Amino acid sequence: MGFRLSKIYTRTGDAGETGLADGRRVTKDHPRIEAMGEVDTLNSQLGLLLTELAEQQPLHSGLTEILELLAPCQHRLFDLGGELAMPEYQALDAVEITRLEQAIDAWNEEVGPLKNFILPGGSRLVAQAHVCRSFARSAERRCQHLNAVEPLRGECLAYLNRLSDLLFVGARLIARRQQVNEVLWQAASAPEA
Repeated sequence: MGFRLSKIYTRTGDAGETGLADGRRVTKDHPRIEAMGEVDTLNSQLGLLLTELAEQQPLHSGLTEILELLAPCQHRLFDLGGELAMPEYQALDAVEITRLEQAIDAWNEEVGPLKNFILPGGSRLVAQAHVCRSFARSAERRCQHLNAVEPLRGECLAYLNRLSDLLFVGARLIARRQQVNEVLWQAASAPEA
């Protein structure tokens, strides 16, 4: 892509519309813009998780694998944003989905089966991985909504789905490697009759 921003503000969006790369003008609450925004938010939250993982490296070398596997996901999310901004552009492929699936399988084997519902928490890193997971689900919902109006490639939808799964298992793996207990859900007591 040769396009580079030379000016940050254009004043063309002040009336509630924005331009897509193909020249179309759409409202800022158009499903495509909503999907782009959620993917961007996920990417920002993932950036925070990656930064926090990097800051832990001298203390927890077991987190290096997680950092190295998640770091390319930021770039792929940017690719996905490009696909959403330029519907003719295609960047994501099935290889990336397979990469995530292989990591999910390996990490899930290490953490073992889930026997209870877990809540976000235990450590800041675990909680941030869950924040990323929830934003991945939100981005997936927005993209599914757009897909109902303007069909998207299956790779885009599958990538977000696998990424949310990876972040869930990644949160569990972070807890294990940090040697912190996962926060188990405790059901409310049944109301007295």
